[in-house]
Amino acid sequence: MIAAHDFLLFIAAFVFLYPLFMSFVWIVGAFVFYFRLERGSSAPPELDRYPMFSILVPAHNEREQIEETINRLLELNYPSYEIIVADDGSTDGTTDILHHLVKQHNQLRAVYMRTNNGKGAALNAACAISNGEYILCIDADAQLEPDALQWMAWHFNHYPRVGAVTGNPRVLNRTTLLGKIQTGEFATIIGLIKRAQRILGKVLTVSGVIAAFRKEAIASIGLWDPHMATDDIDITWRLEKAFWDVRYEPRAIVWVLVPETLEGLWRQRLRWSVGGVEVLKKNLDIWKDWRQRRLWPVFIEYVTSILWTYCFWLVTAIWSLQFIFGPAKGFMFVAPLPPMWAGSLLSLVCLLMFLSSFALDSRYEKKMFRHLFWVIWYPMVYWMINATTVPVAFAKVMLRKKGVQGQGVWESPDRGLRTRRLDEH
Repeated sequence: MIAAHDFLLFIAAFVFLYPLFMSFVWIVGAFVFYFRLERGSSAPPELDRYPMFSILVPAHNEREQIEETINRLLELNYPSYEIIVADDGSTDGTTDILHHLVKQHNQLRAVYMRTNNGKGAALNAACAISNGEYILCIDADAQLEPDALQWMAWHFNHYPRVGAVTGNPRVLNRTTLLGKIQTGEFATIIGLIKRAQRILGKVLTVSGVIAAFRKEAIASIGLWDPHMATDDIDITWRLEKAFWDVRYEPRAIVWVLVPETLEGLWRQRLRWSVGGVEVLKKNLDIWKDWRQRRLWPVFIEYVTSILWTYCFWLVTAIWSLQFIFGPAKGFMFVAPLPPMWAGSLLSLVCLLMFLSSFALDSRYEKKMFRHLFWVIWYPMVYWMINATTVPVAFAKVMLRKKGVQGQGVWESPDRGLRTRRLDEH
């Protein structure tokens, strides 16, 4: 009983101290990134050449957003680019809108797929007819800032081994508590962590909503895998395993719509979790090759985060049983809520993490700190959803019959209740 008690205390400490430790890692790494690579002029860099970009926009039932997305792309501050929309079996009138727009703009072309084959298949089809040296992939509801291509092209022009550059998504719709919370999440998780990962050597994943690729690099790995639940993390790992460099560029900004209902957020995060577990399962062989050692810490951290979710539910279940039925004889388990000094310290570090990420991203959004009040709810919402989706995704992937591939098909996500204008930020 004593050994079991000590083990459970160890698990409880892990549940609280692991996020605490990683928060310090992300904060320190992000500030190192800022002072080394980000601080300075915010004006777009001067380029010695302007290679052609092919902007690929996979779309499925995007009637309400697609025209605005294309109109924004036509206003970019870059002299040489084309836009290719891959209509992946839309049934809501998106096809008719594209027919009309293609006739109006010479820069715009479209690929029409009869059935919904998934985002990866749509990107492969669009890439097959592209003319650009570099490829930019954005979602059909995204609104790209005019200077984004210049910031990304600078990395490709100066460093031949750069295979991908991911940008900085900013939340556009903030009409509900979930929308406001995700404003802080994108700054904290996507911004702060990607900065730190870049300093540590390997980025876990490019952002699916905005990622630029060297065409030579993605061709060398066989383009996108149409069977993966998420295209972004899979192609990131395949590029890095092939020794291409993947970078984060916070000044390449895109505005995105996020889910503003619990159901929409759940479906999105479950798909992300399934994609992450699929990639872990697919890349177990990285331990056989010493040359892949820089990916080992990323792999370990992701596996540890999955283990954390199971420990969280174990601690919660034991405490709940103890609360209902009383402690067993000679056995008293410390309740995870309230967490005493560990929880207080974790809350303080969490606030420090928010303040740090807001300080770094305030140069891209002047009124960033006004969302701090809403972000204090982030740990409760994000951790609970993450702790729920990860075990479901893990079971779904690991219990899949051998030889049965996942499905890459998609459906229109929850894009929120109302869109804010860009000039309000």
